[in-house]
Amino acid sequence: MLVTPLYAGLLVLLFLVLSIRVIRRRGSEKVALGDGANPGMLRVIRGHANFAEYVPLALLLMLILELSHFSVYLLHALGIALVVARLLHACALSFTEKFFFGRVAGAGLTFLVLLVEAVLCIYQGIRAVPLQ
Repeated sequence: MLVTPLYAGLLVLLFLVLSIRVIRRRGSEKVALGDGANPGMLRVIRGHANFAEYVPLALLLMLILELSHFSVYLLHALGIALVVARLLHACALSFTEKFFFGRVAGAGLTFLVLLVEAVLCIYQGIRAVPLQ
């Protein structure tokens, strides 16, 4: 494995940044659990949670594709797209007070990466079935 670890490592660094944002915000807002009915706190929490909801699945599918010997260039394209998508989404949701285009663009690009990975995994699964 050469490609997936690179993007997993980069994305974990972003996840840690998002985690630290939640921890700091909890401290400054004195919110131990939940969002404290604070829209800013909710936004930071959801930025972190959204990352945790989508990125592991995208990385798992990437790993499956890499183990299936898909093109390194395709895997890098998917990895770069995922990192860009998550940076856009994180900036829009966790680092700003406004939901600018990054939220929609980041979510859309994340979905596109997942869709391409899903289709390629399905293709790989069908290709691996022996015809009788």
